[in-house]
Amino acid sequence: MAEPTPRRNEPRLRPAPLLFEPAAAAADPEHFFDLESIDDPRALLDRATELTLAFRAATDRAMEFQAMAAAQLADPKRFDRLTPADIAERAEWTEDYAQRMVEFGRDLMRGAEGEGAGPV
Repeated sequence: MAEPTPRRNEPRLRPAPLLFEPAAAAADPEHFFDLESIDDPRALLDRATELTLAFRAATDRAMEFQAMAAAQLADPKRFDRLTPADIAERAEWTEDYAQRMVEFGRDLMRGAEGEGAGPV
């Protein structure tokens, strides 16, 4: 399971960069960030671990942006606001999960506003 995402007042660890893969390499099902070309198991473990941590960090960060977007879409001040059911359908979530993401997004945005950053 991924480590919890640090909050705004905690420094973020910088994971290994997720380098762009050329289309030809990405089309090869055996190719994955050039891991298949690493013969040394120590180097393979190190690079695979870097990628795992980078994907976890990217997933956590993307989920925070999903939550903030859901909260913004559900904002009662918006004339075109969406219900949790509408958000769930759009994001392919359950309605319960959409509601929890809206609440999580509101918490994240309140945290950002409390730090003087203004609305996200």
